[in-house]
Amino acid sequence: MKGKHIHIVSFDVPYPPSYGGVIDVYYKALALHNLGVKIILHCFEYKGRPAALELLAICEKVYYYPRKVSKGYLFSPKPYIVVTRTAEALMVNLLKDNYPILFEGLHCTYYLDDKRLKKRFKIVRTHNIEHDYYENLAKVEKNMFKRFYFFSEAGKLRDFEKVLKHADLIAAISPNDAANLAKRYKHVHNVTAFHPNDNLTAEQGKGNFALYHGSLDVSENNEAALFLVEKVFNTIKVPLVIAGNKPSKELREAVATHSNVKIASDITTEEIHRLIRTAHINVLPTFQATGIKLKLLAALFNGRFCVANTPMVENTGLEQLCTVADNAADMRKAIEQLMKKDYNGVDTRLREEKLLHAFSNSENAKKLMGLIKWE
Repeated sequence: MKGKHIHIVSFDVPYPPSYGGVIDVYYKALALHNLGVKIILHCFEYKGRPAALELLAICEKVYYYPRKVSKGYLFSPKPYIVVTRTAEALMVNLLKDNYPILFEGLHCTYYLDDKRLKKRFKIVRTHNIEHDYYENLAKVEKNMFKRFYFFSEAGKLRDFEKVLKHADLIAAISPNDAANLAKRYKHVHNVTAFHPNDNLTAEQGKGNFALYHGSLDVSENNEAALFLVEKVFNTIKVPLVIAGNKPSKELREAVATHSNVKIASDITTEEIHRLIRTAHINVLPTFQATGIKLKLLAALFNGRFCVANTPMVENTGLEQLCTVADNAADMRKAIEQLMKKDYNGVDTRLREEKLLHAFSNSENAKKLMGLIKWE
């Protein structure tokens, strides 16, 4: 394992690992570091996530490049999420050696087809089928400007995705995404999500509330939270806590009309983990079937019961660990039944069997290393 080096190009500064995408980036880098890989990390820096000295504990070098967030880039024929992540200094640093390069997300692949990198082994980690993801965001977005942007970006991403033919390896985050991408590209493998969980920490017994958590400024999560407030918890007495930052005005107004629902916003990652552990049920609907939701792994490693819908769990291998309900009536019924049950060791043993190997960061990192052609 010694002597292996890799460049990782990240769409954001991956510390603190406090939201989905950067959680995967950070814990992937940590797992590779723990296996002896020397990491040269390149980060695009923006929106209040500054340089982090903590990254030097797992990386040989860390470079930062400002993301170009000018609205002028909205008129580029290339996707905004891609064209705003360019820096000639990045290319200068990548060309200092011949190490493999891991591009995190389609976001970072502006230089993937650059002739200067033609002889390099190039890996792209796909976190979603991006054009599907943006199209679905557009469908649930209420703001007209944002909706137009999401639809426009979806079309650009669909065209730009063809750049993936220049990758030597595509590491898709879910089996569904791997199957989708394998229809169009070669060298596609499922390398599942990296996450902060090494052991199960679910507390036995009972809690007295249900929890939904997620970044509430993301349209998809806002839609899921509104669904729970207006369609599921509107006719049952079970308390619901919605945890996440930047709740929309629409969500706050909906919650205000329900005495059994409250929002916990502007809270730390540690506080969210505490809520996951103490809730009796983690309720996790989604209306986006791409990728794998790290919130689902967090709930299963750290929480008691989990109620989810089919798009959240289908083809993840985690279906058996959740109560699956695909409409509001079935979700209400499942929640009321589970609130009467204790969480016990039988449930924990089943989770250990399903989670501790298939979703082991160490095993996942070994799989990734085995797919890479090292210098």
